Amino acid sequence: MGPIRRSKSKKKSEHPPTSPVTPPLHQPLPSDWWHDFSKRFHGMAYLHMLVLLRVVNLILFTYAWSLSKSTDSQSFESMFKMSMKTFDYISSLVKEDINAKTPNFIDLNGTPLGLYDVVAIALRRLGSGDSLAVVGTSLNLNQTTVAQITKLFVDTLEVKGISHLRWPASESEMAVVKSKLENIAGLPNCCGAIDTTHVMMCLSTVDRSTQVWCDRENNQTITLQVIVDADLRFRDIVGGWPGSLTDENIHKKSTFFQFCKTGERLGGKRRVVSEGIEIEEYIVGNSGFRLLPWLITPYRGNKLCDSKIRFNQMVMKTQMVAQKALGKLKQNWKIIQGVMWRPDKHRLPLIVLACCILHNILIDMEDEVQEKLVFSHRHDLDYRPAFCDAEDDENGVVLRKKICLHLSGGLKP
Repeated sequence: MGPIRRSKSKKKSEHPPTSPVTPPLHQPLPSDWWHDFSKRFHGMAYLHMLVLLRVVNLILFTYAWSLSKSTDSQSFESMFKMSMKTFDYISSLVKEDINAKTPNFIDLNGTPLGLYDVVAIALRRLGSGDSLAVVGTSLNLNQTTVAQITKLFVDTLEVKGISHLRWPASESEMAVVKSKLENIAGLPNCCGAIDTTHVMMCLSTVDRSTQVWCDRENNQTITLQVIVDADLRFRDIVGGWPGSLTDENIHKKSTFFQFCKTGERLGGKRRVVSEGIEIEEYIVGNSGFRLLPWLITPYRGNKLCDSKIRFNQMVMKTQMVAQKALGKLKQNWKIIQGVMWRPDKHRLPLIVLACCILHNILIDMEDEVQEKLVFSHRHDLDYRPAFCDAEDDENGVVLRKKICLHLSGGLKP
């Protein structure tokens, strides 16, 4: 029980490389591999559909046949929601560790599985959200094999892909982050947006710890807290805390919070605005978080002046990047979108971490398939807004007032 444990990769995350991750270019996937893999998938899916639904009419037959005749790129993109170039890059990250284990994996016909097979199976499991049994049946695999492959992929990606999930490593890189966020709504020196989402579970009735996982909507969940930049890239995450904890409590327990207290994060270059006001670095959040010297939240109350109303609109518009990122995360990686049936609560945070790394890889690769897709910003359906009842920090009050004063053209807010 608790947050994501990254003992092996934590130091890499806290002390990132000095330059942004630049994925290398790779040769296209072998066309014969995808032809064989897709043939297996569509063939098994078609036979399974016939057995379960006893389909004999011409319309469904024609539809199933057309799937098998679709072009390689179209069927690949439909299954994985990414380009073959991105898939090949992900494969290159995990290649060394997975190649050492692939001789252990075979399908139900006894055919050995290679690197691309293993990556495809893991991505299918994470992306579809289908059960181990459904994924196994559709790909002619034992469900135990699907589970083992997914575990191997997740554990490997945690180490090999963690460089894609990091805080800006230099002042110049942070300046780009600030500039893009300011272009959204005009907030000066803003370094990110914070938000949380819930990954729902259905735990065993004999689990004595069930109550601690119940959140404010009485769902059994773990909570994921993220800090996001304008490109919807995750810059920091905290995952695995029980749903019963408030957003404020989770933030307070995070390494990010401790770094901010000591000045290791959000203690960088101040922005001097036209009125001579100095604006410190900060992130923005909703009213579920406490107002802090580095975390700016909206003004609360029913009778706000025009400048405070406008300020709130700017904060909420900027904070929307976090909501959009979480919506995109869950819609791409559906394993964390629905309700997970009796998951291993110690493994689930690692699955969440892997999905966050994959989310960032798609952004870093500037994946053209992703750019064509439309995502909703809704990620916690039917959840009411949360409100923090902790007292505002005095230094946070001062910073918020300075930002509001600047945005109102020097007029007293």
